[in-house]
Amino acid sequence: MSARYVPLLPAEAVAALPERARDVVEYRKSGLSLNHIQGCPLGCAYCIRHTYGLWDARLPQALMSDAEAVEQFVSHRYFRPHDTPLQVFNRATDPFLPGVREHLFAVLEDLDSRELTNHMLVITRARMNVSDCERLNALRHLKVTLLFTYSGIGDKRIEPHPAQTVVNSMRLATAHAARRYRTIFYWRPLVPGLNDTTAHLARAAVLSGWADATVFTGLFYRDEIADYYRANGLPEPYQETARRKIVPETLERRILARFARRPSGAPPLFRKTSCAVSYVHGLPDYNGHYGINELCDICPAAQLDMCARAHQVPTAPQLHEAAAGLPEAAHMHVTEVTERAAQVEGLPSEQPRYYLQHRLAFQIHDAAHPHRQRRHGRADLGWESANG
Repeated sequence: MSARYVPLLPAEAVAALPERARDVVEYRKSGLSLNHIQGCPLGCAYCIRHTYGLWDARLPQALMSDAEAVEQFVSHRYFRPHDTPLQVFNRATDPFLPGVREHLFAVLEDLDSRELTNHMLVITRARMNVSDCERLNALRHLKVTLLFTYSGIGDKRIEPHPAQTVVNSMRLATAHAARRYRTIFYWRPLVPGLNDTTAHLARAAVLSGWADATVFTGLFYRDEIADYYRANGLPEPYQETARRKIVPETLERRILARFARRPSGAPPLFRKTSCAVSYVHGLPDYNGHYGINELCDICPAAQLDMCARAHQVPTAPQLHEAAAGLPEAAHMHVTEVTERAAQVEGLPSEQPRYYLQHRLAFQIHDAAHPHRQRRHGRADLGWESANG
């Protein structure tokens, strides 16, 4: 195989991977994700690869050909042409690593040649070049959004990859002339005591001007990540782990206060990825967050109006109809539907819930994991009245 591409794993090596790693199509909250290239040398200690049994996979390798991967993607029961938001290489590698980028473009160009108009999220902290921008701009149908991951963490034990690399990539991509793709300053993970000083917040406020919008979010601190921190003597950010991202209340308040002081007309700040992605393409939020009013208080007025017009509360029969083709939703029970969200029971995992949420553009919540007021979709850690 050419050095421009990554090695193809033998079938027996693929079969030996952890079960979750072998499943190359997975639904995540911001979109249906394709991950047939796995392995990353960037070494971020908090990487989600820990939870897939892939932390030691530092050399990117392919589990199958790009053509086979795309066919699995578009034939998946969760895939809906022009509708399902998509992601690529956001779980176990970086799409713009040397070698990986050719696979990225093979996937994007294949999907685009099918005249698909789906959202396509590409998340990176690697080095981009002018030819990357030109190839992205040549895509005529997909709604491509580049999300540039930046944390400002200075501790090289936790984040060894130089932050200036992604800053340079974001500036290059945003400055590219007459571009069709959009850019987002993906400010994450924010961790108290690590990258939340006044200087860190001021720097982020400046950098946010080099993208079409900004999203801020916290840290996934799962058991596997905590175990790695302890085993390697890294400073533990929290005393507890959580299934959701941790964004303490005081940190959010400081972020909102600092960004409120930016010049008039600065690109907007969002709490949720899908809100920002939808905004930069001039569309209502595909995750249907509008019903969760406390998320919308920082949104531009025009965006809020657009989301309000698109907001439709489904009935319980409509929810069951949307789930009818999913075997894993056979035992789903709708317990409540309000203007904010539909609450369901009986789904075996998050994936069918995300499918329904995107199909209906309306929030679908699992009764076993309630969404609390004001910290919607975040961990209770760092919030007052955590059970309220």
